Amino acid sequence: MAERMRALKFGTDLWDPSHRFETSWILTPWVLFGCRAAISLYAFTTTFFIIGWEATNHNGLSIHDVRRSFSFFTILCYWGISFYFLVSALHTFSYAINGGTPLLNRFPRPLQALHYLFYTTITTYPFLVTIVYWAILYSGFSSRFTLWSNVSQHALNSVFGLFELAFSRINPSPWIHLLWLIVILACYCGLAYVTYATKHYYVYSFLNPNPPDHVVTNGVKSNRGGVGKGAVVGYVFGIAAAIILIFCVSKGLQTLRKWGAEKKAGMKGKFYAGRRMGSGEVELETVRVWEKGPGEA
Repeated sequence: MAERMRALKFGTDLWDPSHRFETSWILTPWVLFGCRAAISLYAFTTTFFIIGWEATNHNGLSIHDVRRSFSFFTILCYWGISFYFLVSALHTFSYAINGGTPLLNRFPRPLQALHYLFYTTITTYPFLVTIVYWAILYSGFSSRFTLWSNVSQHALNSVFGLFELAFSRINPSPWIHLLWLIVILACYCGLAYVTYATKHYYVYSFLNPNPPDHVVTNGVKSNRGGVGKGAVVGYVFGIAAAIILIFCVSKGLQTLRKWGAEKKAGMKGKFYAGRRMGSGEVELETVRVWEKGPGEA
């Protein structure tokens, strides 16, 4: 019982002594910072451009579509990608600039643990969004704008997640994170139905429990109803099963990356000023650069 409860605690050991959250096994700290910052910039630019495009009534859209967008899991995940890469770029910058104690290592332990969970969401949820969109929701593109915006939010999102999974040195996500991924999805499901109760529309058609109501207009068949209660239950449990599978695959790829890069190839990481990691997970720099005495390297 004590072992199970310990998994729910934040921990008391030294946090990230070899700066895994700020370094890569192949990219230098400055290059990693640049990549993370560039991804954040692209994601924020995409998000605000879409907001501006919709708010100025292009393609039959309006400010009401902007307000509605905050109920979509895709949009919330994309905001998450934007902020994760911004925050992780800042942490990498705080290490790359002088090799001292990174900003993340100075945070309270709960915030450090939440950042780790944040990383896990970035290496799982984008793949879920991509799979659900292209397998269930995709129905073609009506304009160049919809083509670009959907590719950015439903394809490049997974590219960004894959980048973080493949090029960082972060340890494989702990199993307890899977529980929180499911809890977050359950909370979102509640948000979707709160949206219906307050705004009177279903965020996603597969969450509409009403019976199907197929009509044909100008030779085009469409469903003005829902998918039925049984189908909604199936979709919900199917998505839950998908996130479990995605988490396991992501964790496996992270484990493979760590084993292949560090054990097989001997690439322990790229550190500040070409430093090397000591034996095991040891502190690379216990004295900050600005605290060193005259003549010390």
